[in-house]
Amino acid sequence: MSLFWRIFLLNAAVLVAAGALLLLGPITISTPVLLTEALILAGGITSMLGANAALLRLGLAPLQRVTRAMTTIDLLRPGPRPEVAGQGEIADLIETFNTMLDRLEAERATSSARALSAQEDERRRVAQELHDEVGQTLTAVLLELKRVADRAPEPLRDELRQVQEITRGGLDEVRRIARRLRPGVLEELGLVSALTALITETPKPDGLTVGRRMEKDLPQLGAEAELVVYRIAQECLTNTVRHARATRLELSLRRSPGGVELRIRDDGRGLGDGPEGAGLRGMRERALLIGAGLTLGSGPGGGTEVRLDVPVRNGSR
Repeated sequence: MSLFWRIFLLNAAVLVAAGALLLLGPITISTPVLLTEALILAGGITSMLGANAALLRLGLAPLQRVTRAMTTIDLLRPGPRPEVAGQGEIADLIETFNTMLDRLEAERATSSARALSAQEDERRRVAQELHDEVGQTLTAVLLELKRVADRAPEPLRDELRQVQEITRGGLDEVRRIARRLRPGVLEELGLVSALTALITETPKPDGLTVGRRMEKDLPQLGAEAELVVYRIAQECLTNTVRHARATRLELSLRRSPGGVELRIRDDGRGLGDGPEGAGLRGMRERALLIGAGLTLGSGPGGGTEVRLDVPVRNGSR
């Protein structure tokens, strides 16, 4: 039955019941209207309106749930779908809304996967150019400075060697940036070694100590999932170093009942009440790509705690 006919029949039933009471009941209306008759009539109208409102609220309650879902839905935080309730057009509307959400999440996941894939390709290209072009150029400059310094007089030789050290430092920084753009150690040695290298090579402010607990016997996650874990850990570590003003950071990687759990906790300023930035939303998008659950919140003693639960694919050990 359509929504129109359901509302029409509800109102018709109330009006017919009221008319039957007037026709068959002992109630009469005089001219002029007596006070008791006016009170009885007002009570009857109030009863009709109350019954009509109760029936309409009961019939339209599923629409209110859909409205709340529309105002609170976030494609980066998938939640339970509204329950398909009601009859006729209301049930069709809820079912169509759920289907639309499924399609939007699938389209967003596809577009995010393409964007992140293009981002990784661009990082790989930039890292390759830094290594091949800038790195080789700085290496040639170092060799030329050494040759010139060996032939230069003593007063000038010390200055040239200082320039050598500056150039060598720049070369090391270029190589470090290239490794962060393209974690080759992740492909060659695995996730645990890549995270260890990330913690070791990331410059840390004075007063920040980093602890790590990583199990070695972990399930196989696949190249895409390992890259997601690495990038999220990299983003968390960068945020802590730059913004958290923390004195302690703990990173753990361990086996969980459903797969692998990455947990990063610091004692810094916390996330605050402001809107999430591009870094946090990027973390959520990466987690959705592999079907992982990402939880951001405060730690037991303050600060920030990030937990990533990565499921193991069927067939993985």
